[in-house]
Amino acid sequence: MTTETELTNESLKKVSFHTLGCRLNFSETGSIAQGFVDRGYKVVDFGESSDVTFINTCTVTDGADSTCRNLIRKAHKASPEGKIVVAGCYAQMDAPRIAQMQGVDLVLGTTEKYKVFDYLSEEGDDVIHIDKTHEFYGAATTSAEGHTRAFLKIQDGCNYVCSFCIIPFARGRSRAISVAEAVTNAKALLERGFKEIVLTGVNIGEYEANSGEKLTDLIKELLSLEGLERLRLSSVEPNTITDELLEVFKSSPKFMDHFHIPLQSGDDEILKNMRRKYDVSYYRDVINKIITAFPNAGIGADIICGFPGETEEQFQNTFKLLKELPITHFHVFPYSKRKNTTAAKMDNHIQHGPKKERVRALNMFGEAKLNMFAEDQVGSTSEVLFERKNKAGLWEGYTTNYVRVFVDSKDDLKNQIKEVYLKEFKENKLYGEIL
Repeated sequence: MTTETELTNESLKKVSFHTLGCRLNFSETGSIAQGFVDRGYKVVDFGESSDVTFINTCTVTDGADSTCRNLIRKAHKASPEGKIVVAGCYAQMDAPRIAQMQGVDLVLGTTEKYKVFDYLSEEGDDVIHIDKTHEFYGAATTSAEGHTRAFLKIQDGCNYVCSFCIIPFARGRSRAISVAEAVTNAKALLERGFKEIVLTGVNIGEYEANSGEKLTDLIKELLSLEGLERLRLSSVEPNTITDELLEVFKSSPKFMDHFHIPLQSGDDEILKNMRRKYDVSYYRDVINKIITAFPNAGIGADIICGFPGETEEQFQNTFKLLKELPITHFHVFPYSKRKNTTAAKMDNHIQHGPKKERVRALNMFGEAKLNMFAEDQVGSTSEVLFERKNKAGLWEGYTTNYVRVFVDSKDDLKNQIKEVYLKEFKENKLYGEIL
């Protein structure tokens, strides 16, 4: 016999989401997902039949663009009668091409995506709506998406002019949320049961220049909030890491010993051609300051292989620097020519083969370094925020310094923080037991 509740659930409109790219995108998708839930939609897994499929895109590389097009095809196959909304950075930069794909109903730019409900309710043949203004829309992860860690957007856009980067074209100039609004949003996240917040943005180190308020003051306010147990920052440019910022981080056990500091290249000439705001010596000093303050920190870095003109010797300079420094989490990308960027017009573009080989070499080295870092944790203890139970029946979560841990437990550990003894590293996995 079918109950009234089951009938109600079956009659709900369904929406699915897929998010590409950075943590900022995830925070934005979270806010939009909550908007669908508030309007009576049921969130289902991407690939299931749904009335609306929302794809939040990235355009950092050609690969991201290609992945997005494949996702559109998959969404149309799963829901041929459903509406497909393609939004975000790739939508902003290549709207006409996306609009021509089968099944696409709406193409929304980086801020127009927040008006998705208005566009869905309108009748008409207007598919493309890319940004004409650069308003700031705050965003945060919501329970609608099922995440354990919450991403809180405090900044958007970028005023830097890195020669390889298309993001300033896609997201506009830098702008930021106020401290008061950020605190209000953080309190709302904590009330929903989140224990960990990750601050996100395109260039959050520029927060003060855009908001008129200090990033250190924002972090102090957040660290003082009751209910917040863990705070992290997403990617932070090395030239914006100050001694004052590190002192604020050190002042509270709530701040996690995990950092993401983009490198891009370990060669000064390449960094100059990239128009980065630091050289190798400066980057080395920043990493050493972090390790002095947080001796067991996990540190991630973005690296671009095959930038125009990069010689084998210059690539080896990057390899040697990564070998020297305590970088534990490699995020390696092949250089991708982006339309309208300065680097796209440079001479001496590297062929696909050498780029692919350099990426492969760094990925292998990065995997080895992360395994060594994880193995070094054996015999110690760490607080772990558990996220999910995997197919093998083990609970998975992350240590404070962002190492994935596997634990066998009959208890429901989702969104629980437990003190864990890290007892064994085998087959490239770190195993622990709850104390």
